[in-house]
Amino acid sequence: MKTAVFYDVKKLVVEETPLPEVPKDKVLLKVETCAICTWEQRVYTGVKKVSYPFIGGHEIAGELVKIGEAAAGTWQVGDKVVFGTNLACGHCHYCRVGEEQNCLNFDHSKQQPGLPYRGMGGLSEYLVVAPANIFSYQNVSSEEASLTEPLSCVLHSVETAEVNFGDYVLVVGAGIMGMLHLQLAQKRGAIVIVSDPNEARLKLAKQLGAAHVVNPVQEDLVEKVRAYTENLGAQIIFNTTPMSDLIPELLDILSNTGKMILYSSYYPDEPVGIKFDHIHKTGQQIIGTANSNKRDFLRAARLISQGIIDVKPFITKIYPLSQIESAFEEAVNTEAFRIIVNFEQERSEDVC
Repeated sequence: MKTAVFYDVKKLVVEETPLPEVPKDKVLLKVETCAICTWEQRVYTGVKKVSYPFIGGHEIAGELVKIGEAAAGTWQVGDKVVFGTNLACGHCHYCRVGEEQNCLNFDHSKQQPGLPYRGMGGLSEYLVVAPANIFSYQNVSSEEASLTEPLSCVLHSVETAEVNFGDYVLVVGAGIMGMLHLQLAQKRGAIVIVSDPNEARLKLAKQLGAAHVVNPVQEDLVEKVRAYTENLGAQIIFNTTPMSDLIPELLDILSNTGKMILYSSYYPDEPVGIKFDHIHKTGQQIIGTANSNKRDFLRAARLISQGIIDVKPFITKIYPLSQIESAFEEAVNTEAFRIIVNFEQERSEDVC
């Protein structure tokens, strides 16, 4: 089978690797599509440090082609599934209480069964996976289904914020994660404001239902948000950007008792000045959220399958595996939402 392997910064090689054997308690997933997440983009550019060789890819959709005898029953050969949430250890306190997303031993470099190198493994034609970590999807393309993982993380974020009907919500950043926050917050009855310096993305945000959009380069964000929120400020702010220096200003437009969700990873992770007496007096909360758990994944797959959340606007371009370096170059150097690698475009024969 073919696998894309990181050997260094901006050195990504498609090579032949052995087809993994399937243990009796596992299933074999034929990967059909894998979206290129920001996490893998940072591996490609060297911002995220990993040990080489490394196999990336975790936004995965595919088809089951072999079922281990102990895993038979619930799943059948030919089932269309998405795969995720296998990076938690499963044994620590947080895993045991259903909070896998905050696992003490969460490991992006865990070696997947049957693969020759460490990493999440989605940029490989086949993966051996545990039945507990697959979720069925229907009615949509594998490209759309591969965006289940990012939606599951956003679903966890929106539920952590406890968005309610009539809340004023500010989404900072109109990339794919910001746009998914917009859609989910709107489904929960919020009045959503989206801030981004990219006019094309603001136009799409309006089309997707944003009540207001703000270009913070051309407009005063504080002034606009106060005008749109009865001078209260946003009751919930989702910062989906990696820029920590925005946080002090955002606290100025967060309402009393409001919540700021730090959704993105921060690169570089530099300290910023915050007035703690302000937090004390306003009752504001700053909350981190990362990853997702099985409950989030199950529901995200349903939301996409049933058309409740439409992810088609976020599929910017599809590449075959042989053009993986071009796919990454476009992902890191353009305003793309998601670039997707499709393994089926050049799959010469089914090796199973």
